[in-house]
Amino acid sequence: MKKIVVLSGAGMSAESGISTFRDAGGLWDKYPVEQVATPEGYHRDPELVINFYNERRKQLTQVEPNQGHRLMAALEEEFQVTVITQNVDNLHERAGSSHVIHLHGELTKVCSSYDPHNPEHVKELSPDKYEVKMGDCAADGSQLRPYIVWFGEAVPQIETAIGFVEQADVFVIIGTSMNVYPAAGLLNYVPRSAQVYLIDPKQVQVNSSRSIQVIQKGASEGMAVLQQLLAGLR
Repeated sequence: MKKIVVLSGAGMSAESGISTFRDAGGLWDKYPVEQVATPEGYHRDPELVINFYNERRKQLTQVEPNQGHRLMAALEEEFQVTVITQNVDNLHERAGSSHVIHLHGELTKVCSSYDPHNPEHVKELSPDKYEVKMGDCAADGSQLRPYIVWFGEAVPQIETAIGFVEQADVFVIIGTSMNVYPAAGLLNYVPRSAQVYLIDPKQVQVNSSRSIQVIQKGASEGMAVLQQLLAGLR
């Protein structure tokens, strides 16, 4: 069975109504990165940061996976699919994708403020308990914080992601600016023999000499085109 590895970004979830961070009118226009997505911002005002992510979780209950998510999940019927996502939402999983690597953390999880990547203190929140309050503590006694990889923090899943990329027969880039590292660097690990597709309605500057087939469409339309293009690989 051929192996497809997908790198997805904010554009993947935009059609579902999830606010992007970098586009005009996106979240970074309303909330400075330094305030809500850095360890320093959290230490300065933990309540502000906790409430910011409470709002992001609340938004999750009001959106559904789009056709792009569903078509990606459907690829598992014919291929071995690994989704590496920069998104912190759970829309890939809700659409049916069974192997998702979250590079930047998961919105539906919380962890220890002292030791964020200790799996013993990582906890999945149920939708009826998405709101975290000041004073809610992890097992080590620290304030529960969002299980999010903030700017300036290590990306613990990157080595795992590289291992799958190195085995890819097909590599798909969808809805990402290819500006955020280390995720953007994953293209460097794609085998030379692999086919590479890029799905995005906007022009994306990719720093690579390799051949990339561009599908200049949004996530849902682009995934429908990709499905047709992959038909001969089965």
